[in-house]
Amino acid sequence: MRPFRRCSRISILSLLAISVFTPVFLLSFRLKNLNSDASRDFVEDLSILKHRIDAQANSAVQQEEVEGLKGPHLVVYRDGDHGSLVSLDENDRHHKAENVNLLQSNGATYGGQEQSQRNLSEQKVSPYGEKEKSRPEGVQHSRSIQSHPWRPLDEKVKEMKDKVIRAKAYLSFAPPDSNSHFVKEIKLRIKELERAMGDVTKDSGLSRRATQKMKAMDGTLLKASRIYPDCSAMVNTLRAMTYNAEEQLRSQRDQTSFLVQLAARTTPKGLHCLSMRLTTEYFALQPEEREFPNQNKLQDSDLYHFAVFSDNVLACSVVVNSTVSTAKDPEKIVFHIVTDSLNLPAMSMWFLMNPPGKATIQIQSIDGFEWLSIKYNEDQQKQKGLDPRYASALNHLRFYLPDIFPSVNKIVFLDHDVVVRKDLTRLWHINIKGKVNGAVETCVEGESSFHRMNMFINFTDPLVATRFDANTCTWAYGMNVFDLQEWRKRNLTALYHKYLELV
Repeated sequence: MRPFRRCSRISILSLLAISVFTPVFLLSFRLKNLNSDASRDFVEDLSILKHRIDAQANSAVQQEEVEGLKGPHLVVYRDGDHGSLVSLDENDRHHKAENVNLLQSNGATYGGQEQSQRNLSEQKVSPYGEKEKSRPEGVQHSRSIQSHPWRPLDEKVKEMKDKVIRAKAYLSFAPPDSNSHFVKEIKLRIKELERAMGDVTKDSGLSRRATQKMKAMDGTLLKASRIYPDCSAMVNTLRAMTYNAEEQLRSQRDQTSFLVQLAARTTPKGLHCLSMRLTTEYFALQPEEREFPNQNKLQDSDLYHFAVFSDNVLACSVVVNSTVSTAKDPEKIVFHIVTDSLNLPAMSMWFLMNPPGKATIQIQSIDGFEWLSIKYNEDQQKQKGLDPRYASALNHLRFYLPDIFPSVNKIVFLDHDVVVRKDLTRLWHINIKGKVNGAVETCVEGESSFHRMNMFINFTDPLVATRFDANTCTWAYGMNVFDLQEWRKRNLTALYHKYLELV
């Protein structure tokens, strides 16, 4: 009987020990896992908790500032309350109390009575004397108002931008052609965070999604810091990025300043806006709507052909309209306008919207003359010391009139600053006696237009002196009549190139 009791007692004690120690063991193992996870989360979220605490502290200070600025609308109450709260001088407080009592005796508002009663109760309750009476709220709020004016918080936005910069710095450490999992991850985090920020400048404009992306970026940056623990390399990379950004900023500022000055000096605002609008409307047209009428007259040598080379829309319009309006037979007039490729759409759209009456018009781009570009580049190198105003491509083009208009025998060349007041078709009936150019005479001494060849060419060179006459008068180039048949016979374009060899 005793052995049986002993066995039963041992079994009961064993079961009791198992039931006691098993929960203790399981609980200790679980606590160990929880502690390890918590420590790891604590390390990863340390910066997040820090910024969250700072944000809560800033929001608390901001809320206290807003509450401290609230007050009654009565001027007497606000001035009395502000003076009683801010002033720490005992004499000033005593003087203020006398003013409040005086206002009460003279029938001041109920708000002033209530405030004075509250101040009296604070004086009775406060155990620290008058020097500590209203300091905890009044002085603290007034100091915060003076030293920290209210402004929208943007610390989270700046923090996100800093994280993007750090991520790009870490990304620069990876090999250029690397396609590892880490490189893909950090590129994805940069793209997500930049997309989440957008154009937001205040923390109030950030969404919850942006906060989540910032937490994901924190984890990626933690991995990057373990992969690239070299701080000196990070410092050098950030320094190089800062230097490059400053150089780009300086270059952009210089370029912006130059372009602004150039635009202000060269292009009037109204003309620039006009060209932009005309260009936009031109490209909105269908291809068949961009064609000018009466194009079959362009090669008719029996008509009156005029040429204008310019990039100024309004100036060309003045020349064309004044010529057509003064002509006796405007239907026989053909205008050939040559401009650059930049102003071709605007020039075309202007004359499509404002056709020159019964006259025929043709607008070409100087880039359409492929043979000219090679000759112009060669000649420009020879004339690099001359005035750039007379070395432009459009100005250079007048020496190739026979090549530009091979089917035309006689043409009148007009500058874009000319306003025609009489009928110019009579110029075709003038006998220029076998000459190539008919121009306005400028050989009258004493006039401002009088110039001789020795004013433009150095005749001390014996080679130049034997080929040119120093006393020959120059001719005005605002309006010229050119006999293109005689020009071709004498091959003056080749002679022009030969003279350029002497420059």
